[in-house]
Amino acid sequence: MNNITEFILLGLTQNPELQKLLFPVILITYLMTLAGNLLISVTIFISPALGSPMYFFLSCLSIIDGFYSPSIAPKMIFDLTSEKNTISFNGCMTQLFAEHFFAAAEIILLIAMAYDRYVAICKPLRYMTIMSRPLCSLPVGMAGLLGFIHGGIQLLFIVQLTFCGPNAIDHFICDLIPLLELACMDTHTLGPLIGANSGSLCLLTFSLLVASYVVILRSLRSYSSEGRRKALFTRASHVAVVILFFVLCSIRPMISFPTDKAVSVLYRLVTPVLNPEKRRSENVMKKLWGQINLETEII
Repeated sequence: MNNITEFILLGLTQNPELQKLLFPVILITYLMTLAGNLLISVTIFISPALGSPMYFFLSCLSIIDGFYSPSIAPKMIFDLTSEKNTISFNGCMTQLFAEHFFAAAEIILLIAMAYDRYVAICKPLRYMTIMSRPLCSLPVGMAGLLGFIHGGIQLLFIVQLTFCGPNAIDHFICDLIPLLELACMDTHTLGPLIGANSGSLCLLTFSLLVASYVVILRSLRSYSSEGRRKALFTRASHVAVVILFFVLCSIRPMISFPTDKAVSVLYRLVTPVLNPEKRRSENVMKKLWGQINLETEII
């Protein structure tokens, strides 16, 4: 039986001066994320020239990011300007489910993107035949389904906990570890299960991605040095993002660390903006929009 109807989020910092400094930074980062994801999604949707499977997966990734950030950032930004930062119990559970649903879907989608690059590099002549639209749609659907299952499992674990006070969460979101620390019951068994749910997903994903890149590297031995350089350059950004995902969500003790808030901001807000894969695609799309505008002016 829960006596808690709402939680108090202590936020990123209790320092008023630092809050004033962080507010414009986080707001601008959030708006950049939304604008970038919108640009990518709309451009890919309306442009026949960007109809390849790579851009299809990229548009899906942008859509996931477009929903992931709003599930967390607006509340965090608002709390930076508010004196009392509270969230209802149901709102907390909704936020918890949303962040794990979208994060898991994004991680799984990275596997599909790795397979797409494997086919493009190792079997270029059969690329469009293998990566047909039905085949591309399958992993996207699986990402949504498995993300829903992962988020649902985490939610079921948390709703079993009893909260009787205190209700102050030393975080800017409703996250698993702070909630476990507030529970009025023994969590020594439940904690590792929750950690294993996230950690095993990351470990499995990372293992599959490493295996795919080992195969790609082996196939590159028959390429010229220039061909190897171009192939590795196109995948370097994807590898960097994958490693970052694994480091940030890998199996860890279910206790809070002083760096958790900074890592959460990096993982949830900064990474979507700095994703090299999307940044490079944004440059391509800006050039495409420039060509469209030029053609419109000529006509």
